[in-house]
Amino acid sequence: MGDPRKPRKTYQTPRHPWRKEQLEAELHLLGEYGLRNKRELRRHETMLSKIRGIARTLLGGSEDQKSQIESQYLKRLARLGILPESASVDNILDLNVKDLMERRLQTIVFRSGLARSIHQARQFVSHGHISIANEIVSVPSYIVKRDEESRIAFDQRSPLTNAQHPARAAPGGKRLARVIEEAPVAVAPAMPALPVVSPEIKEEVAAEQPLELVEPEEELAAEPEAEKK
Repeated sequence: MGDPRKPRKTYQTPRHPWRKEQLEAELHLLGEYGLRNKRELRRHETMLSKIRGIARTLLGGSEDQKSQIESQYLKRLARLGILPESASVDNILDLNVKDLMERRLQTIVFRSGLARSIHQARQFVSHGHISIANEIVSVPSYIVKRDEESRIAFDQRSPLTNAQHPARAAPGGKRLARVIEEAPVAVAPAMPALPVVSPEIKEEVAAEQPLELVEPEEELAAEPEAEKK
């Protein structure tokens, strides 16, 4: 069993982890489903490997063994929402890792419109804002059963139950707009309008003779002559 203080890994790693195509596909899955690291992806891949392994065992087993296990196993996968109720063992081999990712609580919270993004859905679940049948579930990788899907909602004690909360998504998938008071723009004072001059006044001004300006030297010369007289 090993030391309980050092638990064994719950996932298996691929044989060739450094292939370029495989690395690109893994990074795409990490971003699409908001996974924290590749360990979460490895757990789902290991789960899928076990599911498909049981299906191969059923296909290669005897009729008695198939009749006892096949119906129970298919009902269990249908209860988890991974397969429809009318599926057969051959449909199990057609599953891929995305079929398991779609049943994660984080993914269903985002698909149901409770969060604006897949990353915000993970935040809501991790912080205890999401409940299933009035019980808080804070594990983003929780596999939601088919009958639990309609019971997912915000917890009653969470402030996100208020539709006006800034973190909530508004109807239509857009965030509630915030009212921002802008500072008034200073407007330059308008210049006073000039009075309108009538054409009669303009003619009188043009007819007047201009004033003659006396130079300072002429004024000084005229003063002694006035004193002599």
